[in-house]
Order: sequence, then C-alpha cells, then structure tokens
Amino acid sequence: MGSDAEGLDLEGLIEAGQEALGAGEWAAARRSFEAALERDADHPDALLGLGTALYWQAETGPAVRALERAYAEFRRRSDLASAARTGIELFLYYSGSVGNLAAAGGWLGRAARLVDEHEIDPLAGWIVLCRGALANDEGDPAAAIELAHEAQARARETGDADLELCSLAEIGASLVDLGRGAEGLALLDEAMAGALGGENEDLGTVVYASCRTIDYCARVAELKRAVQWIRAADHFNSRYGSAHIHATCRTQYGALLFGIGRWEEAERELEAALRMSKTAEPGLHADALAKLAELRLAQGRTEEAARLLDGLDDHAGAVFATACLHVARGELEVAAALLERRLRELGERSIGRTELLDLLTEIEVERDAGDEALAHAGRLAALGSESDSALVAARADRATGRALAATGKRAAAIPHIERALAGFAGFELALEVARTRLLLAATVGDDEPEAAAAAGRAALAALEELGAARDADRAAALLRSFGVRAARASGPRGPDVLTKREREILELLGEGLSNREMAERLYLSPRTVEHHVASVLSKLELGNRAEAAAYAARTLPQPGSAPN
Repeated sequence: MGSDAEGLDLEGLIEAGQEALGAGEWAAARRSFEAALERDADHPDALLGLGTALYWQAETGPAVRALERAYAEFRRRSDLASAARTGIELFLYYSGSVGNLAAAGGWLGRAARLVDEHEIDPLAGWIVLCRGALANDEGDPAAAIELAHEAQARARETGDADLELCSLAEIGASLVDLGRGAEGLALLDEAMAGALGGENEDLGTVVYASCRTIDYCARVAELKRAVQWIRAADHFNSRYGSAHIHATCRTQYGALLFGIGRWEEAERELEAALRMSKTAEPGLHADALAKLAELRLAQGRTEEAARLLDGLDDHAGAVFATACLHVARGELEVAAALLERRLRELGERSIGRTELLDLLTEIEVERDAGDEALAHAGRLAALGSESDSALVAARADRATGRALAATGKRAAAIPHIERALAGFAGFELALEVARTRLLLAATVGDDEPEAAAAAGRAALAALEELGAARDADRAAALLRSFGVRAARASGPRGPDVLTKREREILELLGEGLSNREMAERLYLSPRTVEHHVASVLSKLELGNRAEAAAYAARTLPQPGSAPN
C-alpha cells in the first residue's frame, strides 16, 4: 500500500481515489482503489473506480472485469442508479474498445431495463444515446441519427453537457455515414471543440468525440481535417495519456497515409497502433491488423497479409481486407460471398457499403458476370447520388465505368472512368489514381492505342514508385498486350513470387493446356484462368505461353523426378 493511503479509512481511500480520477491521476487512483479493495474486496465504488483507472491505463480487459463485479455488487446492495450507470459504461467499453457488439447490446439492455423500470430519469438520455451508437455501429445510420437527436434534446433539458457533446458527435457521425459529409463533419468539429475546450465534466467525453471524429474523417478521406484534430488533441493526450485516443489516431492516420501513398510512414503508424491497442482497444487492434494486411496485399506480400488476418473472420472491420486476400488468391466466389454477407448486414444507405460494392463490381467483372457487375455498380451509383461525398462519387463512377466496359459499352464507360480519376486525384489517393488510370488504359485499348499506352505507362510508373507489386504486374501485362515493352523495374523472376494458384497455372502451362482446359481442371471460370495466366506472365516477365511452358520445364520439378 503506497504512502498516499496511510492513515485513511475505507471511505477515505475511495474518496481519495475519486479525487485522483477527477484530476486524471490514474496511477494514484488505482493505488487508492486497490488499497480500499484490500479492506473490502467487494466494495462496488472501489471496483468501479479501479475499473475506470485501469481503462485509462490501457488495461481494458481487467477494467471490464472490475466493472462487471461492480455492477453485480451495486445490484446486490440495491443501488440501482449506480448499477445502471455501470451498465452504460460497460456498453461503451464493449462497443467502443473491445468491439463486441453482442456483449455491448446485452449490457445496454440490462442498463435500460433498470432505467425504465425504476424511472432513473438522469440516465434516460444516455440510454437513448447508446441505442443510437449501437445502431450506427450495426450499420443503420438513419436510426442512429434519430436516436442521437432525442438524446441531444434530453441533454438540453437536464443540462448534461457531456451527453450533449456526445450526442452532437453521434449526429455528426451518422450524417457522414448517410452521405451528408459537410454537415456531419461540421458537427463533429463542434463536438471536438466543446470537448477539448473543457465544456465537459467527464474526461471520457473527449475520448468519445475524438474517436468518432477521427474515424469518420478517415472514412471520407478528410486527411487534413483528421491531422488537425489529432494535433489539437495532443495536449489532452500528453496530459492524460489516453491510449484509446492514441490508438485511434495512429490507426486512422496510418490508413490515410496508406491511401495517399506514403506507405513507409503508414506502416510505422499502423505498427504503433498495434502496440498501443493490444490491451487498450482490442476491437481497434483488429482494425489496425486489417489495414496493415491491405498494405501488405498492395505490396504483393500475400502470405504476410494472410497471417495478419488469421482469426479475424468474424470482425466486421476486416471484411474488406479478407475479401481482397481471397481475390489475390483467385478465390473470387469466396470473396463475393463474403462481401454480399457484409452488405446484407449494413443499412442500404450506409457509406460503409461503397468500398465493398466497388470491389464486388470488380470481382463480378473478373467472373464474366457483366449483368451482376452492372447491378452492383447501380447500387453504388444510387448511394453516390444521395451523398455529397466526392469520394463516394468517384467510387461509383469507377464501378459504373468498369461494368459498362465489361459489357461492351466502352464509349459510355470512358467518361465515368475519367470522372473517377479526377475524383481520386482530388483526394491525392495515389493507389486509387493509379488503379483507375490502369482501368482507363484497358478500356481505351485498341480504339486509341497511343492514349492507352500512355495511360498504362503512367499507371505502371506510379505503381512501381508506390511498391504496389501486384498492380504493377497487371500494368506491365496490359502494356505487353498492347505490344509495348514493359519489363518491371526490379522484379524477381523466381517461381517463389507466385501464389499457390499461380504456381498451379504455371504447371498447367508447362503441360500445354489451354485456358478452357485449365478452367475445367481447376474448377474455375475461363476469365479467372485468363487473369491468372496474365499475372504469371507478368510476374515472371515472360512474353507468351510458349516461354512460360519452357520456363516451367526449366524450374519446376517434373513428374517422377527426385526432389532437389
């Protein structure tokens, strides 16, 4: 027991701990509450205080366990208001930090029942806000915004500044998710200003507003705004040491750096986020793993990405990265099914659907399913028409252009792709610009060979500079199909650069099989086989199938041969 606890009785220790919490002195608070629990192991106020201190010290797991014990003790002692307040805290921890929406919903249900049955009016607005936050996390921003407005009204009636600021942040987040980005971001700015300006009484309000603001800035690629708020929160972080805000900032900043092509910095930020979030924000830890996996896939490091995504099958934030992994492995049907399932979970108007629909359109084109691609592009275009987000519009235009080109309407496709290119360029999203330029080159094709070659060269140069190995391979293969010499600047030529599926394709090329024969052998579509053949030729810098057959004979073990 530390010297700060000497001479204090049980109630004195709890009072000292609560004063330390109010001052943001987490270590001192923890010592006081631990000392109190040595005298009464089940004291609910000490358990609640210890849980709060542990949370701020980035020990979310032990914090949750302490709060669950506190809730049970408050119930046993018939302190129902404190039990309900603890249930609300548990909802916030489980939903915001742990990422377990089922447990969050359960705790919200318990707290709501207490508030409703025992008319604990001061907490009624918080119950409404939590329901709105849960609706937002579950992909229903329309319901979320209605509930957040109700919570805001209750906050004004009761003079609860913390509830008002959190409600304002939730309304802003919901508006962004509904495609009303300018309006939503303005409200998030307002919530952040109020929280960092000291209008709140609870320091957790700063965490709530910061996490919502930085997350939703990242969703619509508002890099400058996100960086400005990250910097504005630096003083709070240095004073109170919030690993929760730190982890959120590093994850979302890393994601934004990845988007604009600053990949070395992105890697550093994401790895820092992984270290910070492991105990503080388990849910965010999974998000950081998924974003780092996306970076590895873009670099062509497929197996590393697979290791990062291992165990994240049920995490909503990892769906896009996992689908990209299946695409990289040629498992298009699996990727499509995964995306469709996630889309069913999200509300029809959620901005979170845009990236998924964009990828799903690309997959259907690769599967020779032109009508399905057009349908998905149409769903995305509908979102774009309802949104004021230039990023959503760019994704919608690219998907529409891709689907039109795949169904033979190349002239109609080109204006969409050109608008998408301009849209992505406006956000300085380097990888998306290069990928869209590559799509433009493929779409223009033989109609304008010089323009197609120029676009292809520009895409290849940008992808090489980024280190986007897989896309650079595709760009080089496209240029060679135009008759343009396009060897990769620095690519290894050993068969180890191939994925497992591509190695199987190389073996069948060595046997002299046609694309249709390979498709039948591997239970794939001819279009998918064509895609893999092009990737094999590009990665190995081979000019044609005959060269690939000769290469396979030289480098792959032959049937009946002894292993090296």
